[in-house]
Amino acid sequence: MTSALASISDTLGISPTILIILLIWTVVWKGFALWKSARLNQPAWFIIILIVNTFGVLEVLYIFLFSKIKLENKKKEKTKSKRDTTKKPGRNR
Repeated sequence: MTSALASISDTLGISPTILIILLIWTVVWKGFALWKSARLNQPAWFIIILIVNTFGVLEVLYIFLFSKIKLENKKKEKTKSKRDTTKKPGRNR
């Protein structure tokens, strides 16, 4: 593992310590964004986050911007659908 890491860091011209920090940063944000997109039932976002590697930038944007927009829309839809489906009190005939 150490020789592979040293080889990659030499090729990229990056310190091995910075490379490890960057990898940990990416894995943490990617994991959290994938978990959140799965919970919100957003398969398109799940696939995009899984495939595209932006070193955490896309993941952070999704978590703090895009997922909240979708969440707010779902809350509004749920509230609206609850109002539409609730039975009004009255006499049964």
